[in-house]
Amino acid sequence: MDPASSIFRFAALVWVVIFTCDNVAVRTGTFVTASALSPIEIQAYYYSFTESIPSDISALSKLQLLDLSLNRLSGTIPSNIGNLRNLVHLDLGNNNLIGPIPSTLGRLTNLKCLDLSFNQFNNSIPNELSQLTKIFHLDLSSNKLSGKIPLEVASMKNLTWLDISNNKTEGSIPGELTELSRLDCLSLSANKLSGPVPFSNKQLSSMYIERLSPNKGLCGNFSALPSCDTTKPATLFVEIFLPLAVVPPVIVLACLLAVKRKYKKPKLKAKATNSMDVFSIWNYDGRIVYEDLIEATEGFDIKYCVGTGGYGSVYKAQLPNGKVFALKKLHTSETEELTFIKSFRNEAQVLSQVLHRDIVKLYGFCLHRKCMFLIYEYMEGGSLFCNLHNDDEAVELDWAQRVNIVKAIAHALAYLHHDCSPSIIHRDISSNNILLNSKLEAFVADFGTARLLYADSSNQTLLAGTYGYIAPELAYTMAMTEKCDVYSFGVVTLEVLMGKHPRDLLSSLSSSSDPKSMLIDVLDQRLPPPVDQKVIQDILLFSTISFACLQSNPKSRPTMQSVSQEFLITL
Repeated sequence: MDPASSIFRFAALVWVVIFTCDNVAVRTGTFVTASALSPIEIQAYYYSFTESIPSDISALSKLQLLDLSLNRLSGTIPSNIGNLRNLVHLDLGNNNLIGPIPSTLGRLTNLKCLDLSFNQFNNSIPNELSQLTKIFHLDLSSNKLSGKIPLEVASMKNLTWLDISNNKTEGSIPGELTELSRLDCLSLSANKLSGPVPFSNKQLSSMYIERLSPNKGLCGNFSALPSCDTTKPATLFVEIFLPLAVVPPVIVLACLLAVKRKYKKPKLKAKATNSMDVFSIWNYDGRIVYEDLIEATEGFDIKYCVGTGGYGSVYKAQLPNGKVFALKKLHTSETEELTFIKSFRNEAQVLSQVLHRDIVKLYGFCLHRKCMFLIYEYMEGGSLFCNLHNDDEAVELDWAQRVNIVKAIAHALAYLHHDCSPSIIHRDISSNNILLNSKLEAFVADFGTARLLYADSSNQTLLAGTYGYIAPELAYTMAMTEKCDVYSFGVVTLEVLMGKHPRDLLSSLSSSSDPKSMLIDVLDQRLPPPVDQKVIQDILLFSTISFACLQSNPKSRPTMQSVSQEFLITL
């Protein structure tokens, strides 16, 4: 019997997780009558299913979760899927599904997460989706959807994630989207949208908005979009009268500054002196310049150094206006290599495109023959490693906060692996490279060893990473893949739960028949045992996922996308 058909025939299936063709694990319960169990959850992602979704799937009336992503499903979505009224999570992403999105999906009024990304759906986005008033995650990206974005989307008041990128939608961005007060992430890039971006600067600063380009018709004060004010009088004023009024005072001011600098010996010159030097910096608030950063650290004085690694040293720079940044200055021996200068420039350009709420923000960079540094958001809480290995600080990280830390790391890695094009492998996930802010929220940091993963690349590379977090296959294959990050994530997850590196637990995994029971015995004893049922369920889920991530066979490990999506279900 075809494996896809067998999945759908088992109406009694409780919860199946199929990571690869070689690894099938029943996570909850066994094959018993469906009427005796609630909820019923089916996860059959990454299983190479090739057939269409059978229409009799609607018979699974108790189904609450259906994940058939990362397969090769073809055909259309059966219209009677709208009969699954108890469905909370539906993921059909990364398949070969075609046709219009059925309007009957609007009947799934309990749905909280809908992912139809990376298929070949066409026609317009059905207005009926606006009936999904409980939904918080809607991903329709990378299809062939056309027409306008429905105004009715504003009815989804609980929406926190909306991704319609890489389609053929046209018209303007509905102003009604600004009414979605809970929206944290919006991605509309690579469409045919036009007109002004309706969001205010305040909304833009509080919400992670993916790049809006290429949408050649958009305008507004965001990213590199052109101004919406293109009237001829304004153009004439800017091009002719404004220069006449501004240039003379600027020349005078420049002369005065030149005289002043002649008698003031700077500690480190900012001017590029030949074609070998490249200088680029992003102005955070219009006033930050090279000299400000150098003076804030007194020429990178060691007293401002807050950390040193193999790639460079990190300095804390506080400007007169109170803004604080982390400057990552590269080691001098590396900056003198022309090949390294080229790789640094490429890396900085890639990093400037990485925008995610759980990744440390890059504000700019300086590339100079004698001085190279990256300008990052400063994290007051320090590294996760330091927090876990200090008894006083470890107690402040209660179980609820640790749960959120693990989820943040998973979401960040899922973004790097599956939402960046080309994919980005971090290569050095460890507790030292997870930073905390003043609220003890976690952010993935240090892309010093990150390399882009191209499909036609052999990915043969020097061994990178931190001892104790490196995937075992790198000892003999030297082939870097996303699954190496997945392994490191498994180690960090256990470290968060145990409060220390799980080296003893890792060494006994192969001999233990029930690693989860071992973990319960070694939870961080500095904290009182968790009592909240939601937190307890999360910890048990983390233990299951972490051990799956630590499988010796890379193909048996889950993807970070699947891990992230599973965490979204538990919100």
